[in-house]
Amino acid sequence: MWQYKERRLVKMSDLTYRPTRLPGQWHRYPGDELENTGRIPVPRGLRRGGEAFTIIEILIVVVILAIAALTAIPMMSSAGSVQVRSAANMIAADLEYAKSLAISRGQNFSVVFDTSTESYKITDQDGDTIWHPVKKGSYYVIDFQKEGLDRVDITAVDFDGNPWILFDYLGSPDNGGTVTVQAGGTTATISVEPVTGYISVTN
Repeated sequence: MWQYKERRLVKMSDLTYRPTRLPGQWHRYPGDELENTGRIPVPRGLRRGGEAFTIIEILIVVVILAIAALTAIPMMSSAGSVQVRSAANMIAADLEYAKSLAISRGQNFSVVFDTSTESYKITDQDGDTIWHPVKKGSYYVIDFQKEGLDRVDITAVDFDGNPWILFDYLGSPDNGGTVTVQAGGTTATISVEPVTGYISVTN
């Protein structure tokens, strides 16, 4: 007796293996779906969570960086002008302080400038540097580098040819004169009037 056995054909999945991709090689296979969105095509297997940038997005970033660079230039110049004004006001205030010390103590006090180190100090009638009233244990020496005014240069000091000015017990200077500071193309001048000792700042 014949027995019929039903044979079932099982369709095997595609056993075709893709060749190994070597570094630097680009292959496109049927499984790689490339989007037609104007983006740089990336095979599905190479995508790592994010999508590629469009040309427009890259151009926007370039424009933003260019604007930031153009903005930084005036900001640097502005920083120099701010430092000049701060340094000029500091010198004017210390000149006033030396004058007030001379009046209150009835002694001569001087402000001595050093253009080589961008600094100055206040000395008493014996030529000794006085103590700073706020910075305990420190002499009254102002160094622009240490004061955060590293852009500032003391370009000129002229008190009748001397780099210092002396105030007597009446607060009158021995000679009038000027101090000039500069940074980033910005200049400020501190002037001391003879006899009266009036102190002013001009840009």
